[in-house]
Formats: sequence, structure tokens, C-alpha cells
Amino acid sequence: VKFADFDLCVNTYYELRKKKGMTLDKASEILTNDYPYFGAMLVKLNYADGMVSGAVHSSSDTLRVALQIIKTAPNTKTASSFFLMDTPQKQYGSNGVFIYSDCGLLLVEDTPKVAFLSHSTYGSSKCPDSEKVVKAVELARESLKDITLDGELQFDAAIVKEIGERKAPGSKVAGYANVLVFPDLDAGNIAYKITERLGLAKAYGPVTQGLAKPINDLSRGCNASDIVGVIAITALQSSA
Repeated sequence: VKFADFDLCVNTYYELRKKKGMTLDKASEILTNDYPYFGAMLVKLNYADGMVSGAVHSSSDTLRVALQIIKTAPNTKTASSFFLMDTPQKQYGSNGVFIYSDCGLLLVEDTPKVAFLSHSTYGSSKCPDSEKVVKAVELARESLKDITLDGELQFDAAIVKEIGERKAPGSKVAGYANVLVFPDLDAGNIAYKITERLGLAKAYGPVTQGLAKPINDLSRGCNASDIVGVIAITALQSSA
């Protein structure tokens, strides 16, 4: 690494991690050989406004660095992430655009309508999996009083107006959802990849929320357009 303030990066990283057994020599070795760590230190020390990683690193590698070095924003307990999905189905969502997992519609300049997804709609199935989603909706309504949200909803009831009206009459979300919250990591990851590959959507992310500074991830299956898209999102986050 040829960087005038490399020693400052090393010393800062050492101070951040010395209670975990970090040494100066080890810090220097990590920042020399592990690019996400070096990039995150540039963000930490304000040499860069944000970082995009993941094209050749796993998501765990990227997010571990973010949590160790950048950490969560003030008054934020947990960092989270979402995918920005730009689909050719313009009749659904926000002109075809969806947020998968979390609320972030500032990016597409629309009002979030959040559907908590399940295999069940309004109690059509009673089991621990659907009850977990019902409980999540209750908790979300307590803490997000200004956000329009509903659940549990099946996917078709969440995005298709006619089906939403039939399965969840009176819902302000059913048939109009543009933010889809999945019941677990498996469901969310599978859904975004199906949407991207079979639905011909453009997938940007995962985009992180709740960090002190923007560090965003890429799928290792990304292409150049995906990288440019996530860079643009990161630039928007850094200027917010």
C-alpha cells in the first residue's frame, strides 16, 4: 500500500482493536493485504466518503469490516440492509421499483408502503411461521407510527391490487406495497435472486442502513452496471 498516511491508518486500527488482541504489526499486515479493511479505514478517517465492496469478497467479509471499524450510527442499536430491485414490471411497486427487506424509499422518492410477507394472509394459516410475522407487524406498528405497513400478507396480495382487495379488504398496503419485508434471511436471499434472474430485475445491494458512514456490499455475481449503481447509492447516502 502506497499511502502517505498509512501509519495513521495502522495506528487508528490498532487502537480500535487492541482490546481484542490486535498488535501494530498485525494491524499493518491486515491493512496491507485486506483491501476492505484499508478502504474502511479511509472512510473512518474521512479520506473517503463511503465504500463499496463485495465483488470479490463475501458479504460477511464486507459487513464484518463495517461493524468493526465504522460501527453503527449514534442511537442505532442494529445495522440492517436492503436490496433495491428495479423490475421491468412497472405496474407494480413504485413504477417497478421495490425495496426488499427494509424501508429506504428516500432513494426512489416515494412513500413507503410496507408489506410483511408470509405464506399466509390475515390468518389464512395459523402456525409459528405466520405468527412470527404477525408479531413483527405489531412491534413495527408500535415503533413506526408514521409508516404505512401491514401484514401478514402473501406476495401476490401485497403487490396485485385485485388480489389484495380480495384477500385483505381495507388494507392500505395490500396491492400497493413497494417495500417487502421477508420473514427470514433464507426467504429474502432466495427471492431477490429469483427476481433478478427470472424476473430480469436489476438488483442493487445489499445496501446497509444504520452505520455511522456508508459501507455497501455487492453480490459476487455482480456486473459493472451493478457496481456503478451501488456506487451511486453510496454517494447519495454520503451526501444525505
